[in-house]
Amino acid sequence: MSATLAYALFPTPIGHCGIAWGESGLTGVQLPEQDEAATRARMVRRFPHCGEGLPPVPVQEAMVALVALLSGTPHEPADLSNIVLDMRGVPPFHQRVYALARTLMPGQTTTYGEMARQLGDPGAARAVGQALGANPFAPVVPCHRILAAGGGAGGFSANGGVTTKLRMLLIERARFNGPGLFDDVQDTPTASP
Repeated sequence: MSATLAYALFPTPIGHCGIAWGESGLTGVQLPEQDEAATRARMVRRFPHCGEGLPPVPVQEAMVALVALLSGTPHEPADLSNIVLDMRGVPPFHQRVYALARTLMPGQTTTYGEMARQLGDPGAARAVGQALGANPFAPVVPCHRILAAGGGAGGFSANGGVTTKLRMLLIERARFNGPGLFDDVQDTPTASP
């Protein structure tokens, strides 16, 4: 099991996220709950043997990257692939799923079934979904980018459920089997008739 040293909360455009770390990297990331107090309470439940602390530089850099991702800057997609995750205690199959999910760039989507095929086990779509549902590192492991067959949203275990998943995909200007949702949207406001 990974040894968490401390955790911190930080504001993002979608609410306060939580981040926990140890000597070997991040031990957990928490998407926002309904408010800052609820996110803090979730972090206390997840990491009961540590308290809030001042994040070291690599964790601060991860926080900056997460804020950038959740800000949806269209011309500067946040790359979270260099964030070190402490995978001790994470089952091997889940580690494989998370590694594959981390290859998806912001705005890119795939399906549970396609991930199962890429992992060499086409019948494992449900197992892929279960691994992503247990993801302790969202959105560093971008489980929100994996959809159900036919482009359906599928599930999402973060606060707000599928609504939060779709909100994050909209922030990233995700592509769903074709052009991006915002390819025709201008950056300048248009006048109403």
